Amino acid sequence: MDGSSPLSPTAPDAALAAAVLALHLAIIAFNVGGLALIPVGAWRGWRWVREPVWRSLHLLALAVVAAQALAGRACFLTLWQDRLQGTATPAPLIQHWIDRLLYWPLPMAFFTTLYVLVFGYVAWLWWRWPPRRNWRA
Repeated sequence: MDGSSPLSPTAPDAALAAAVLALHLAIIAFNVGGLALIPVGAWRGWRWVREPVWRSLHLLALAVVAAQALAGRACFLTLWQDRLQGTATPAPLIQHWIDRLLYWPLPMAFFTTLYVLVFGYVAWLWWRWPPRRNWRA
């Protein structure tokens, strides 16, 4: 017997939970950054903001977020992290700060509305400053 309770994560699980959190943070930065960089980049003439693959990934990522919210489900990365992290072991201080930054204690309806509005904004950005038509250019 290793002495761990069913609720406390093993060291590999805790490390994987931290990796999932880092991935989640990177995706959030990609999504939020794109919201500002697309219009600023279009205004400044940055060609990369009209890159079709980048724009498609951005639209798809926010579509997944909005769809999960409309379905009443939490983000699958959040659920995975929670499962790996368990509830018995406190998170390291930095991870605790990041969790507080990412996970606000507000009703799900707030987030559903926010995510659908943000997706609508990204769809408008796609229409207003569409990706280049020639995907190979």
